[in-house]
Amino acid sequence: MTKPAPSPTPHELLHRQLVDFARLSEADLHLAEGSWVSRRIARHEFFNFRNSVCRYVGFIVRGLFRVYYVDPSTGQEHSLVFVPEGAFITSLKSLLTQEACPYYIEALEDSELLVISVERLQELYAQAHGWERFGRLLAEQYLILQQSKAESLLFESAEQRYLGLLRQFPGVTARVSLGHIASYLGIKGPSLSRIRARLSGKRGARSDE
Repeated sequence: MTKPAPSPTPHELLHRQLVDFARLSEADLHLAEGSWVSRRIARHEFFNFRNSVCRYVGFIVRGLFRVYYVDPSTGQEHSLVFVPEGAFITSLKSLLTQEACPYYIEALEDSELLVISVERLQELYAQAHGWERFGRLLAEQYLILQQSKAESLLFESAEQRYLGLLRQFPGVTARVSLGHIASYLGIKGPSLSRIRARLSGKRGARSDE
């Protein structure tokens, strides 16, 4: 009987993602050996706090994070993005400028990451074009994410934004509270409930045809 293949280690998962994301070579990966260190963050603890300087880029081995800010005038939370395992996470502007971050980055689940400091990244950028490409692609990814979010709020209905979230993040409703999802969509909880009920009715109608 053939034994199942062993599960990949956290660093193996990281290396695969670095190759897929930025086409890093074996030499590039070797150059950063020992630079990514393990970090565990419990549910409802933080990768980064509001008004603190972000000094790390993290690769999420397992778990889920929410990036959000709190309106100082109302105390209301506004969810900006959900970041699951297999993705890189940081507060990019704070990382690049070393100024205070306006957002909270909270673990919604017990999470495991590999993190690298901004100082070490800057050294790698100077040593290899592959790591320069990683930094550029990371910045482009964040720019596209922010512009896509802004455009969805301008041009799409709340229902379209909800369907887009389901496509982008299958299973999100099993891992994120409906309150956080409503906040991400820019609507109130009752409006999200009506959208979900309407979509459920449409699916039921199609199944009866």
